[in-house]
Amino acid sequence: MQAEVFALLEAAGLKVRAGSREYRPTIDGSQYSVKILKPQNIVEMLAAGSRDVGFAGADWVAELGVDVVEVLDTSLDPVRLVAAAPEALLDAGQLRRRDGLVVASEYLQLTRSWLGRAGLDARLVRSYGATEVFPPDDADLIVDNTATGATLAANGLTIIGTLMTSSTRLFANPRVLDQPVRRAALDDLKMLLGSVLEARQRVMLEVNVTSDRLETVCAILPCMREPTIAMLHGNAGFAIKVAVPRRDLPRLVPLVKASGGTDLVVSTLSQIVP
Repeated sequence: MQAEVFALLEAAGLKVRAGSREYRPTIDGSQYSVKILKPQNIVEMLAAGSRDVGFAGADWVAELGVDVVEVLDTSLDPVRLVAAAPEALLDAGQLRRRDGLVVASEYLQLTRSWLGRAGLDARLVRSYGATEVFPPDDADLIVDNTATGATLAANGLTIIGTLMTSSTRLFANPRVLDQPVRRAALDDLKMLLGSVLEARQRVMLEVNVTSDRLETVCAILPCMREPTIAMLHGNAGFAIKVAVPRRDLPRLVPLVKASGGTDLVVSTLSQIVP
């Protein structure tokens, strides 16, 4: 999470400077006071009011059940919080009939709620990382987060239920919203980070087109408002520039070319502020 957040901040012009063992980094040219904490502690500090804003996973906010405000979902580090068990215990009816069921997890509150919904009576064991190694010796099943499921599979575990999805998000103490100076700083931070996230989803597409094909090409180009159009030297046609969704490129490039577009150029974007 830390590496992704630092990269996001730097892309927004907020370069974080910190040594390998430093927990109080600085951000170039900003008014922010920064501290590195575990995600669980960040959520707790936000709730306590000792910190105004912080990055944490939505899973820990749900687990701790605190009163914080989600400001921005970065969509970074997406994971699912899942229940997983060895193949021999996949049948839910067998789980309900099993006496002395043991579940290992770092997420005790979310696990307890899931067990109640699933109708399972179990004893919870608190894990402190590496939860997937508990079964079958020290637990019958686990509740843990996973990005791809590869680690679970490598340890002989199969997902039997999904509790929630999570990602790295920017949260704030609710009182910040009622303080004009802090609220303005929070809004500025949200705008800067959002501009980077938006730019990562788009690319700049530039294409030349003759006068008779201008409207045809414009009609098939998605854009944020209207395309930017400039006349080529000597009235040789027009240059069109649009910021298009990156995911649409495989469809758009051949379509634009077939519709009369030439000299297509695709470039990456750094920030987009609507």
